[in-house]
Amino acid sequence: MKTNLGHLSYCSNIHPGEIWAQHFAELQKNVPMVKAQVSPNQSMGLGLRIANQASIDLQDPKEFNSLKTWLAQENLYVFTLNGFPFGGFHDTIVKDQVHAPDWTSQERYDYTLRLAHILAHLLPETEQEGSISTSPISYKYWWDSPAKLDDATKKGTLALLALVLALAELEKSTGKWIHIDIEPEPDGILENHREFVDWYENVYVPLGTEFLKERGMEGQEALLRRHVQLCFDICHYGVSFDKPAACIQELVDKQIPVGKIQISSALRVDLREDPITHIEALRKYHEPVYLHQVKALGKDGTYIQYRDLDEAIADFKPDRDDEWRVHFHVPLFLENYGLLGSTQQEIRETITIQLAQAFTRHLEIETYTWGVLPAEFQVPMDQSISREIQFIQGLLKN
Repeated sequence: MKTNLGHLSYCSNIHPGEIWAQHFAELQKNVPMVKAQVSPNQSMGLGLRIANQASIDLQDPKEFNSLKTWLAQENLYVFTLNGFPFGGFHDTIVKDQVHAPDWTSQERYDYTLRLAHILAHLLPETEQEGSISTSPISYKYWWDSPAKLDDATKKGTLALLALVLALAELEKSTGKWIHIDIEPEPDGILENHREFVDWYENVYVPLGTEFLKERGMEGQEALLRRHVQLCFDICHYGVSFDKPAACIQELVDKQIPVGKIQISSALRVDLREDPITHIEALRKYHEPVYLHQVKALGKDGTYIQYRDLDEAIADFKPDRDDEWRVHFHVPLFLENYGLLGSTQQEIRETITIQLAQAFTRHLEIETYTWGVLPAEFQVPMDQSISREIQFIQGLLKN
């Protein structure tokens, strides 16, 4: 829905369906109930997760027009898409395959451009800007040497630069400005704030400037910042122990645009007292579907990173660490989960900054782990989503 600080929505990756008919059925079942609870008297924004096959299905004018008709009937509008997961995201083992295919592949480029065209034609007439979040180029551990990692980074960057030209042409033909928002994620090639900023300044912009020059487009460097931006995922920033205020200030100072905030929360484990009991409480969060990377803050101020939760638990030493952060998108409105905490404070800090001086126009709630949460935290889906939205609506009014 529209707020004084931009558009607010939740991401439909919470709903299953890799083909459009299945996903659309889930939307039709759940979204009207959510809207009745959080936005009964005004249009509600919707952040769609459209899988690759669903994006192909929506090339059928009948399917696409059916979606547009339903949006109008339900007083809904779309302003952002989640283009990170390409294929299966529910009822399958996802793990590192959430990155596949990555930005070194033609499939990722084709999929993202297809999403851009879909979004350009879904945006309301009154809205010119649309955002699409995407993978941080690739999964770091697929590349077994620094040289291969550098090659993958360059190849992925060049694919994004080719997409910039396509998005510029799309804007000329439709009047709709679509930006692709890179989402740093633990163990991605760009896994945290520092790596994203360094890539943007030292790889993307220099390579992009040369890319445009070779095509006779000198003086058009503004296109680079217009069409490739940052997806500020608060959960991921929390897992990396990145401080929202300092990071956002650096982005503002360096004129690196934030395309959208993904409002999400990670698990926080305080190990300063009774660490063994806390780790026992954490065991129930190990599950086989998603990667749950861990970053451990040692008592000596150093960090250790783990690719998944079971690896971290196996290496646990009672007197070594002060705190763990776990990549597990827990519900926003709870600050504590029994003995375990969350990075809800990072959400509050980020929203406070947005309230003081808005640094983006798109806000998307992204809690997708309801199906793998411990049973005591599960309630009917529409209630789960509504509580998330109402919690953020309350923060935005402060």
